Amino acid sequence: MGAADVLGHRDKGHSGPRHLAQAAERTGLSAADVAVRVESGLTNNVPDQSSRSLWDIFRANVLTLFNAIVAGSFLLLLFLGQWRDALFGFAAVGNALIGVIQEFKAKKSLDRLAVLNAPRARVLRDSTVQDLDVRDVVKDDILVLRAGDQIPADAVILEAEGLEIDESLLTGESEPVDKVIDDEVLSGSSVVSGQAWAIVNRVGADSFSSRLTAEAKRFSLVHSEIRQGLNQVLRWITLALLPVMAIVVNGQMQSQGGWEQAITTGTWRTGAVGAVASVIAMIPLGLVLMTSVAFAVGAVRLAQQNVLIQELAAVEGLARVDVLCLDKTGTLTAGKIIFDEVHTIGVVPQEGWKQALGWFGADPNANATARCLAEAFDDDGSLRPAATVPFSSARKWSAVSFPDGVPPAGTWLLGAPEIVLDSSTQSTQSTQEALDAAARLAGSGLRTLVLAYAPSPPSIQNDDDAVLPADPTPVALLTFREQVRSDAAQTLAYFTEQGVSLRIISGDDPRTVAAVAREVGVATDGGFDARELPEDPEELAEVMQHHTVFGRVTPAQKKGMVMALQRRGHVVAMTGDGVNDALALKEADIGVAMDSAAAATKAVSRLVLLDGRFDRLPGVVAEGRRVIANIERVSMLFLAKTAYAVILSITFGALLWDFPFLPRQLSATDGITIGIPAFFLALMPNTRRYRSGFLKRSLSFAIPAGLIIALAVVAINAYSRWTGTGTTAEVRTAAALVLALIALWVLVVLSRPLNRWRVLIIGAMFVGLGLVLTVPLLSDFFDFTVPGWNHLLASGVVALLGVIAIEILFRHHRRLLAAPDDTPERALRP
Repeated sequence: MGAADVLGHRDKGHSGPRHLAQAAERTGLSAADVAVRVESGLTNNVPDQSSRSLWDIFRANVLTLFNAIVAGSFLLLLFLGQWRDALFGFAAVGNALIGVIQEFKAKKSLDRLAVLNAPRARVLRDSTVQDLDVRDVVKDDILVLRAGDQIPADAVILEAEGLEIDESLLTGESEPVDKVIDDEVLSGSSVVSGQAWAIVNRVGADSFSSRLTAEAKRFSLVHSEIRQGLNQVLRWITLALLPVMAIVVNGQMQSQGGWEQAITTGTWRTGAVGAVASVIAMIPLGLVLMTSVAFAVGAVRLAQQNVLIQELAAVEGLARVDVLCLDKTGTLTAGKIIFDEVHTIGVVPQEGWKQALGWFGADPNANATARCLAEAFDDDGSLRPAATVPFSSARKWSAVSFPDGVPPAGTWLLGAPEIVLDSSTQSTQSTQEALDAAARLAGSGLRTLVLAYAPSPPSIQNDDDAVLPADPTPVALLTFREQVRSDAAQTLAYFTEQGVSLRIISGDDPRTVAAVAREVGVATDGGFDARELPEDPEELAEVMQHHTVFGRVTPAQKKGMVMALQRRGHVVAMTGDGVNDALALKEADIGVAMDSAAAATKAVSRLVLLDGRFDRLPGVVAEGRRVIANIERVSMLFLAKTAYAVILSITFGALLWDFPFLPRQLSATDGITIGIPAFFLALMPNTRRYRSGFLKRSLSFAIPAGLIIALAVVAINAYSRWTGTGTTAEVRTAAALVLALIALWVLVVLSRPLNRWRVLIIGAMFVGLGLVLTVPLLSDFFDFTVPGWNHLLASGVVALLGVIAIEILFRHHRRLLAAPDDTPERALRP
């Protein structure tokens, strides 16, 4: 292809701008030039690295003091030949694997972060046009841009013909921007119409789109109250492990006759097993695993509704949101302009006006607004214009002239009323009426064009120098609006009912944004122009508190607005689809991307609506509520176990008594009272509304419940020592029976309100306890021995007293802290 042919030809008989003739003189870079730039690193290859390597992730999840203690205990038991007591090791391995896999998936998502969707770029090299991978573009390459292309690197225009660029993905402005020689075009933007040559001036990490998303590439996890609370508990346990271990180990050695005798006689092995049992009992091994499972199942359920969860804790996050920030274009609207209505001006329209509108709509070079006319006005293709002036965002009008004879003979103008009618030398009544009506319509947020007629054609020297004809007569006003998503109003009404505040943010004109807000049912007193936003963070936070709709917002301002709301204590969700939304989505507590979103926007979002249905969000909230409520219920089971384990460890260590359980016996009681039922409870339906204070509520029940269980176990052991009856195996079995019966009642109260499935699960656990104690194969494995009648009776009495105490505690706890599910509280409030 010759250089002169690169930009194509004009369809309507007009010569292009004079500077296009210079294109034939350009040859582009040579192969040697390209090699020099590649060697210098001046390519468009952007390094895709998140801030955490696989080693960092592995180290954070595996090489911890917590895991070191668990691993050490596991290896010690294997060394002692007590493999049956080392079952807890598998749960620990499972927890570590889940943590590594979850964060590695997040890393892979971030490593795939890319602003550009276009896989190829068109450049001029050695006098020929070549198609390249966007990564192979180098600095000083000459890009050949045509309508529909996405610009692969920042560049400066050398030659242009009717070039209009859509920069909405970068700036939020939905209006295309007219570009001429020496203007800069930015990577990530798209060519709407026209064609051009442009020389690349910035590539790779130096390009605008790369700089814009550099911050978004940094690794972060979504804020999760549940995960934060669990991590806090694990930190407390980790700090307590070493001193408690010292007390327990000393107590176990002393119970074997002292350190010297235990080492001499070899009874230290028994003491070591007891010490391991007490330490492992304090660690809620299954809680992290169960939390991850609950999140994962929630993600699978949402995936079946075409909602992609990019990070598991985001299921919880949206249920905590109390402010929802929405980008207008692509979220509330479908990103498409539609024809609204014809507004007559009060004069008899010029004959043929409908045919003229049909031609404008069918024109292959029409912009997006004019193309909307094609559905409302037919064009049979028979019209042959004598001259045309294509639309330009700089001119803000287009024109077509038809020869004399039959309608629509004459010249028809379509464009901005204040521009088209400004050329009139006489202020007629119809002209003034048209301008006044256009101002009112534009004030309501509608995009307004005027169709005008003139007997004489415009003066055309070339496309850039076209001059309007004198005294055009307004024929009709045409209004256009953005197509609002059919599900937007209903979804926003849901969030309003749930007490979630709304903020609509856009780069468009505030009046247009306000009009869309009113159409979807959001009350507004008019849009706030973001150009007037204060820079001071506190002042900005105050503005955000009192205004709902914002227009002319820049990408940096979107991020600042999210941070301002967070500064006032709000949990913020942000929806968007453009690269200009990426930083705000990254900063928000929960970022939600639409299906039409740019690649970078999807990569930094926590949720992606794969089918673009905005009405999926209420379902996400419901799933988040289920996860939060169920994990809170399950956490009380695990934390109660941690509480009684710590109390028992300290008490038996201080009293110099043998620890009352073997590790394998605790594995059995944990599985029956916590592990197995927790798995089912974590996945059951639960519609309770979110309330903050997850950890406080959990601990306020779990610690007293753990104390009750610990006192009961101490009591049955004290009875054995006081009476001097029962073998070691019988005493351990009696202690395990007391612990299991009271812990099962904890399960009963936390499962309320009971239903058929919950009763079935609880009943199965009671049956499982009976089987473990009585079936020889199981009882021998776990070293259980049915105690004598005196111990059974004592165990029954102690367990009954413990059950009564748990019941009283639960009812008191519910009155103080737990609001009934039907309380008209503000859901999703922090």
